[in-house]
Amino acid sequence: MSEPLLVVDGVHAGYGDVAVLRGVSLAVGPTEVVALLGPNGVGKTTTLRVISGLIRAAAGTIRFAGATIDGLPPHAIVGRGLLQVPEGRKIFPSLTVQENLDLGAYLATAKARRAEAREQAFALFPVLAERRRQTAGTLSGGEQQMLAIGRSLMGGPRLLMLDEPSLGLAPRVVDRIFEVIRTINRQGVPVLLVEQNVQRSLAIADRAYVLEQGRVALNGPGRELLERDDVRQAYLGL
Repeated sequence: MSEPLLVVDGVHAGYGDVAVLRGVSLAVGPTEVVALLGPNGVGKTTTLRVISGLIRAAAGTIRFAGATIDGLPPHAIVGRGLLQVPEGRKIFPSLTVQENLDLGAYLATAKARRAEAREQAFALFPVLAERRRQTAGTLSGGEQQMLAIGRSLMGGPRLLMLDEPSLGLAPRVVDRIFEVIRTINRQGVPVLLVEQNVQRSLAIADRAYVLEQGRVALNGPGRELLERDDVRQAYLGL
């Protein structure tokens, strides 16, 4: 791997007195898809929230593009190009598809190229172009997930974090979401992926980390982990 774009080093974090992360370390290179896997409740979403600045790390450091970002407010982290698509999509249901997309380009640097970014989102998700004036709350679950991804892309990410993008979606839509993740990465955006669909995640991941009780239990190339029976049974529930 070349020099990492994102480095999480020995991070501890939690909620009040409840410790969730106990020394998590990981890295994402500038061309990679990296999966973060493990059972429910081991700290995957918490890891993304700490990176995004939504939760303050109790210890450890986070570096992005060579600069320390732990302690920065979320909007400053977004401004550096580190964006997250949250679990549950979090769209604005009463706004139109286009209005939701445009909200992703609220920072000055992104606003300057908003029209271009919108057309790129429509090219990636043609159904959103067809429904650009439709209120987002009337979209299907899969279309709402596409909208959430498109909204994050409007911000011009240098790295995109996705939290459970296939959760609750039909198999056909899941296929499309994973195709889009591949496409986004091929277009030059590295991806940090938290995803319940372990097999699909490892199939597209350059590398993966498996969390266990708030710690990284193992890591390695995605396909290598997928082919190891001990890993599949002990950590991945396969």
